[in-house]
Amino acid sequence: MKVIHDKNHRGYTPFEEEILDPDTQSKGDSKEGYYVGVPIPESDPRSRKPLHGPNQYPSPDVLPGWQETMDHYHSELIKLSKRVSRLIALALNLEETYFEKPGITDDPMASLRLLHYSDEKSNVELGIYGTGAHSDYGLITLLATDDVPGLQICRDKTAVPQVWEDVPPMKGAYIVNLGDMLERWSNGLFRSTLHRVVSQGIERYSIPFFFEPNYDCLVECLPTCCSENNPPKYPPMTSGNHLLSKYKQTHKGFVSDQKLGSSDS
Repeated sequence: MKVIHDKNHRGYTPFEEEILDPDTQSKGDSKEGYYVGVPIPESDPRSRKPLHGPNQYPSPDVLPGWQETMDHYHSELIKLSKRVSRLIALALNLEETYFEKPGITDDPMASLRLLHYSDEKSNVELGIYGTGAHSDYGLITLLATDDVPGLQICRDKTAVPQVWEDVPPMKGAYIVNLGDMLERWSNGLFRSTLHRVVSQGIERYSIPFFFEPNYDCLVECLPTCCSENNPPKYPPMTSGNHLLSKYKQTHKGFVSDQKLGSSDS
């Protein structure tokens, strides 16, 4: 609790602090977490933007070498995320490095989150979940997990009733989730992945890495994803305002000095 998450969402998040599906959940997620973002010193002008700033770390006397390990892993996953974004760009008939252009992901909001699920067993009928149903907010998520089951996806978000499938972990591989911003960019061609965690009554660990565009990046329909017969389905919005709006909805007591834009409601 000495490093409880700050206004920039860096540090520790307690059990039940996050409610990702308030219409279904009777209480918060049965998980705790730790956020590590791009390290930006307070002397850097970028630190004045919401969700930007220095990380919080436990004392090296408590966890020697932990900060260095997290920073190194974080930087390596930025490189990997950009490699994945090249495959997405090619699939959308864009130049391979489209998403690496200045103003898009050259200064990304990339967040590493260490998650620990308790041994509380989920109960769908009572609205108790490890993680409530949601789609990730940004471009892509790279997920590393242990071998404890619990993750489920719904391929068709609009289906009634929704059909949920287990996602078995694959040793040595990442699970890749597509995010809401990619759905907007691609005009719905790539859909964000609706997913949840239904805990089996066994402690579980996972490490998602959220790769988001620059704070000021304007996310609007890509030219290769619209036509006269297929006009843009979503209004343009900035990446930063989108994330702030989502955090405000899902985290208890989340506040920010940034005024949220009406386009994200």
